[in-house]
Amino acid sequence: MRILLIQPNYHCGGAEIAGNWPPSWAPYIGGTLKAAGYPNVRFVDAMAADLSDEVLADILAKNNPDVVLASAITPMIYKAQSTLKLVKDFNPNIVTILGGIHPSFMYTQVLTEAPWIDYIVRGEGEEIIINLMRAIEAGTDRKERATIQGIAYVEDGQVVATPAHPPIADLDTLTPDWSLLEWDRYIYIPLNCRLAVPNFARGCPFTCRFCSQWKFWRKYRSRTPERFVDEIETLVKQFNVGFFILADEEPTINQKKFVALCKAMIDRKVNVHWGINTRVTDILRDEELLPLYRKAGLVHVSLGTEAATQMNLNRFRKETTIDENKRAIDMLKNNGMVAEAQFIMGLENETKETIEETYALARMWNPDMANWNMYTPWPFSELFEELKDRVEVRDYSKYNFVTPIMQPDEIEREDVLKGVLRSYGKFYSRKAFFEYPFIKDPFKRKYMLGCLKAFVKMTATKRFYDIGRLKPKGLKVGVDLGFDGSKVYTGDRLVELNANDAAIAADVNYKGKAKNGNGAKPDLVQLKRADSEPISACGAPRDAQYVEPDDAAAKSANL
Repeated sequence: MRILLIQPNYHCGGAEIAGNWPPSWAPYIGGTLKAAGYPNVRFVDAMAADLSDEVLADILAKNNPDVVLASAITPMIYKAQSTLKLVKDFNPNIVTILGGIHPSFMYTQVLTEAPWIDYIVRGEGEEIIINLMRAIEAGTDRKERATIQGIAYVEDGQVVATPAHPPIADLDTLTPDWSLLEWDRYIYIPLNCRLAVPNFARGCPFTCRFCSQWKFWRKYRSRTPERFVDEIETLVKQFNVGFFILADEEPTINQKKFVALCKAMIDRKVNVHWGINTRVTDILRDEELLPLYRKAGLVHVSLGTEAATQMNLNRFRKETTIDENKRAIDMLKNNGMVAEAQFIMGLENETKETIEETYALARMWNPDMANWNMYTPWPFSELFEELKDRVEVRDYSKYNFVTPIMQPDEIEREDVLKGVLRSYGKFYSRKAFFEYPFIKDPFKRKYMLGCLKAFVKMTATKRFYDIGRLKPKGLKVGVDLGFDGSKVYTGDRLVELNANDAAIAADVNYKGKAKNGNGAKPDLVQLKRADSEPISACGAPRDAQYVEPDDAAAKSANL
């Protein structure tokens, strides 16, 4: 079989400021397919190459695939749907498959809007895709699909979702094929080197209310450090990668394994720099280990500081304090690492004053870098349920961290955007003129000036934060947020929508949706595993604790 993987061509001016990021799903899914006996796999990154639909159609004609797979996060969902529509228009016999976090939870809405999608893979895809591909290859998928765990599809006009597939028990069985990537497309601008985004651990035992990753993966697992470093050596030696960022939500939570990873990097002299996202509490816990982390090549740590007030930290269920955030930033800087702080903006209680207060806090904390991200009400997050009567904008293409979705009580969305952009301007102007050029550590100075170069480059091309949507209007600046009007609802329509949301509701517990034997509309039923235990998203908050396998004493430290 000829299998084509496609990354849809979606851009928003967010993370791309640092360069093109390789979509990790393609090497992991593609490598799994090859290892299972499907050698004819090709990946096309329409996003990194900025391919038009016309060019994509030419690629389809030249490759004539039997199966096409795509993946989608929430803001990419419409482009993913239209990409697979292009595939079906080219050849209706091609089997179209969509995976990713958004369709995993929102499969009913996706399949209703895009019935040309044959299958949705729900959740962790490596094992599911092989089971599905075997049936497609044998021509028995339509007869057997009800028995294939972890998929959704349309049958007789009804959406059907099978029981969830169990999480992969052993992540060391992953077989990523990094040769699928066109590596020259993935350049990390700050260091002008190739960039990779490998996966050391999956899942998160914490339950931040604005997040959904802990629901998607359903269980925290990590790989054997030595096996993971084997993969890093391959990336460095075979593909000349000079910087990698761990795709993990929380790579440091298993302290013993993370330390073993760092020691293996040092012992094997793997010459590469890298970065992670992690929790403030882990940095505080590991104060004495930070020199080891830096020696292993860890140079950039993005902290989930999130909020400028303790009230919002509590609301997000971050389990940290303002003072702890400041201490963690100082610890990282004192150990020669880049400390990056993240702030969530644009909740319903945002005001011009709170925007300025957040900037003042960023100045006081003085991280090396700061990001102001717009609150994005993922329709499969807990906080969405609290706020959904206020979420008028359901245009998911704008759920991209750079567009204000919520309408604050006291100011307009446009005011939030302008305030955030002013914060960026003031913060990085000070860094550019008074800090970065005078950093004593030569590597860190080079790194920070490289980050500044990326910031200036993307601002000049108006790609940063999609600032091209700001238009001069006389002496003022107007903003066109670009919402699809058909997906922005009035208050009355929103109440009606939320009261009858069966077609758009998220299946956050992987309950599934079965087809009634009489052909009537399906009931939303809770499917069960063979042992009759209900299928759960991850068991949180009951399981929202992590105990290292050989150290029960770690329990209280990691609550």
